Amino acid sequence: MERYWITVVSKDHIKRGVEGGFMQANHGKPGPLKKLHVNDWVIFYSPKVTYQGDEKLQAFTAIGQVTGEDIYQHKMADNFIPYRRGVHFYPGKEVSFIPLIPQMEFIKNKSAWGYHFRFGFFEIGKTDFELIRSKMLGEQHKTLEIKS
Repeated sequence: MERYWITVVSKDHIKRGVEGGFMQANHGKPGPLKKLHVNDWVIFYSPKVTYQGDEKLQAFTAIGQVTGEDIYQHKMADNFIPYRRGVHFYPGKEVSFIPLIPQMEFIKNKSAWGYHFRFGFFEIGKTDFELIRSKMLGEQHKTLEIKS
């Protein structure tokens, strides 16, 4: 049974993941990646445009499905060797999160909507996922199948 996840990552960082067909979570920690299974969906929320910058974005910037069981490390710097997992990304449009807040079931307190995102990685229900997926992928989302 597929599950639905949101992970928090700046837009500049998820761009690298989309180009390389991988994801990292919570600054490269393996824990969140171990919760994922093949065919699970992951939506990437970007609070900022760049990791180092201050420009707010508050949008969903990528969407994909987990493609393999392997969790692997990739050396990005001598002191940073994050864990990764393979993801097939679908071409979709960036979607602002703010207009969706009233409809999101996982946000119980609409005035404190950012609370969940502080954890960096969390599961959402199918209803919330379908709403976000429909906004990002349009009608094509109804016929998508995992790409190997």
